[in-house]
Amino acid sequence: MAFDKTRERYASFGIATSLSHELINTIWDVLDNYLKGVVPLEEELTFHLIKREDKLSIQYLDKKNSISIVFDYATSFDPFFPHTVCLIDEGGIETILLPYEL
Repeated sequence: MAFDKTRERYASFGIATSLSHELINTIWDVLDNYLKGVVPLEEELTFHLIKREDKLSIQYLDKKNSISIVFDYATSFDPFFPHTVCLIDEGGIETILLPYEL
């Protein structure tokens, strides 16, 4: 199972320049505290940043297993947030990046 032996974590340049440090940590928190051990995880995960009543919601989407989970936050939604972010696990080296950086 992917994302079960974390050794290092990184954010790509595209992520580091488009999301705050706090929001990057929030996405890692979703993975660590709400997805690991709850749903099967592949080596590549997809999240959508969506607007709900002017607030940010983070949607985890796994089309292969037909899973969609939405996490709502009190953080204001910024229209400049990227629509989609990805997490990849390469043997314990985990990176959050934009789809075009894959």
